[in-house]
Amino acid sequence: MFGYVMINKAEMKFREFDVYHSFYCGICRDLKRKYGVPGQIALSYDMTFLAILLTGLYEPETAAGSCKCAAHPFERHETRNNIYTEYAADMNILFACYKCRDDWKDEKKFWKLVYGRILEGKTGKLGEYYGEKLEKISLLMQRFSEAEQDGETDIDTMAGLFGRVMAEIVTPREDEWADNLRTFGFFLGKFIYLCDAYEDVEKDLKKGTFNPLKAKRERPDFEEECKTILMMMMSECCREFEKLPILENVEILRNILYSGVWGRYEAVHEKRAQ
Repeated sequence: MFGYVMINKAEMKFREFDVYHSFYCGICRDLKRKYGVPGQIALSYDMTFLAILLTGLYEPETAAGSCKCAAHPFERHETRNNIYTEYAADMNILFACYKCRDDWKDEKKFWKLVYGRILEGKTGKLGEYYGEKLEKISLLMQRFSEAEQDGETDIDTMAGLFGRVMAEIVTPREDEWADNLRTFGFFLGKFIYLCDAYEDVEKDLKKGTFNPLKAKRERPDFEEECKTILMMMMSECCREFEKLPILENVEILRNILYSGVWGRYEAVHEKRAQ
């Protein structure tokens, strides 16, 4: 379901990309340190956005460094690590586990079952650090799964459940910014879910798998309706973002929210228009 909260590299300055990539590499290092190579495999650009967002908001002490790795064996590259790259790594693993369960349930991908079991075996301590948060997320994901099994066709209900999950993910603490972050995460989650449903609707029609947009696909206003809803969700998301007192790397975050998140939608839309 992820892979939508990305940069628009063509519109980004070289130095901004270096900073962005250093957070990505920082999360990768945290994943390897805490979860080994299986954790690194789950690395997501979406969580890089989360780490940069929370770093900009809370301004924690950040360790800058450089390293080589299997993906970049011949040259050193910058890394940035702090409590929020570690938090992003933990949330990355949590979502990877849910994704593996979902893929096994929907498509019986055996390797996802095995990979998911490996990850789950390494997440025992997450409950110690995020007990209440994990309980909320688990309950929401259970309701989400039950709604899929019941064939829920109301797109707002399904997107809203995932939005509430994202609201918990982007809110690491209960403080003066918690309400803003939850609202921001709620609309970002709805946007992600709707983009995913929009991209997969034809595949799900062929396979007979769940997608709340299937009933709308043949309507003449399908494309227009989807774009309108997505624009509304991202508008609300950006409204909440601009309320946050973020100065550090704010242009990277704006690049993602105002441009990057639309990359996959535009690619799918253009392909269908051909």
